[in-house]
Order: sequence, then C-alpha cells, then structure tokens
Amino acid sequence: MPHFFINSKDVIDNKIVISDKDNFKHIAKSLRIKKGEKLLLIDENQIQYETVVDEITNKEITVYVENNYYSDRRLDFGLYLAQSPLRSDAQSRLIEKATELGAEGIYPVYTDNCAICRSVIEKKIPKWQRIMLEASKQCERAYIPTCYGLTNLENIIKLKNEGYRVIAFCEHFASLSLHEYCSKSPVKPGEKIVIIIGPEGGFSQKEFELFEVANIPMLTLGNLILKADTAVTVALGNVIYEFENYRKN
Repeated sequence: MPHFFINSKDVIDNKIVISDKDNFKHIAKSLRIKKGEKLLLIDENQIQYETVVDEITNKEITVYVENNYYSDRRLDFGLYLAQSPLRSDAQSRLIEKATELGAEGIYPVYTDNCAICRSVIEKKIPKWQRIMLEASKQCERAYIPTCYGLTNLENIIKLKNEGYRVIAFCEHFASLSLHEYCSKSPVKPGEKIVIIIGPEGGFSQKEFELFEVANIPMLTLGNLILKADTAVTVALGNVIYEFENYRKN
C-alpha cells in the first residue's frame, strides 16, 4: 500500500486533506490513484492512518480514515551511522539501505582516506536526504532519518559526552567481534549507538590512534575482506541482531 508522510494539522475529525505539492503530484500524477483506492499515511507523531480516497481535485486529495494507530516500525534503540562517503552510486545505495535498516541518522565523515573532496560531499547532502525520504516511504518507516552536515571523527567521538555509545569497525586492526563486545557490554533499550565505518582505503594510523586515545571500541566483522558499502550493510544488520533481535530470544 502506498505510504506518505503528512502533518497532523491536516487531520480533521475522520478526514485528511493532502495538499502538499510533492505528495499530491506523486499520488495523483505518478501513481494515478483513483477514488476508492487505499493510502497509508503517517504524521510527525508516528501515528499511522489507513485511509480510502474520497475525492481528488486539481490541487488536493481528500481521504477518509478507516483506522489509525501508533506505528511500531522502528528499532527499540537509536542507531546512527558515521561513515566516510563513497563515490556516486555506491553512496546512494548505502544511504538507501541504512534507511531501510532503521538508522535514525547518518553523519558523513571526512577521513584521511576519503574518496571524495569536501565540497562535493557538502553538495550531495540534500540529495542523500531526498533518498532517505523516498526509502522511508517505500519501507513504511515511522519517521524520516536525518542526513547531517559533513563532520570529522573528532566530533563523532565527542558524541560520547552527549550519552551516545560510539563504536568503530576497523578491519585489519581489530580482533574483538561485535558479539564478544555485546556479551561484555549489553545495550539497553532506548540507548543511542553510533557506529563508525571508514572509506575504501581504510582508516589512517593517526585515526586508529585517535580511537585508542578516546577508548573507542574497535571491532571486526570477521576474516572476510568487505568493500566499504558492503561493510556498512553487514555492520548495521549485525548491530540490529545483537542489540535488538538476539536480546529478545
């Protein structure tokens, strides 16, 4: 069922009027939704609305609400990705997959071996935010994650002072697995986790030393050599399993 984000102010009694230009164009022009068809809407409070289209004019769509409830399509902990951007399509796919996997935010991080220059990264951030929006619609997420401004590892590490748990995946250097780390340091529901993943060229020696000085756990994804975009998907999936699904078994 098509899934779109709305504002709660558009909900009046049992009726919702969709007048946002982007939503209207997508629903009426691209999908060619007709009267009597169903739409799935969600507001900023993460309230999901199962609706039926009642009327479509040249500017707005009116739907009736059949059912509404709080959406549970989210992780029970805050998952954030701090990652050194890759070139073009690989980064776009990575942003999409991180959104599908429940990341609440992505921090583009400029590292010593980053494949893209700063100015290019900064120009691409609005595009990555749009990808997050579209991916959120497609996988019926309860909210849209945030693509933050370009930053550095020092600022990511400082998130520890704000209550975030920060860990780094460092192939060729780390020996501690995520499972071993979680066994020693279990995560609590509601906790915020930032995972750091470097560029294709890996972290520099200076960056490894930065992690050591800041006591950032350095973990491995195993003996296989993974491309950076593959490593992101695997790392996020493993973190979700260890921090959420495994704990529930």
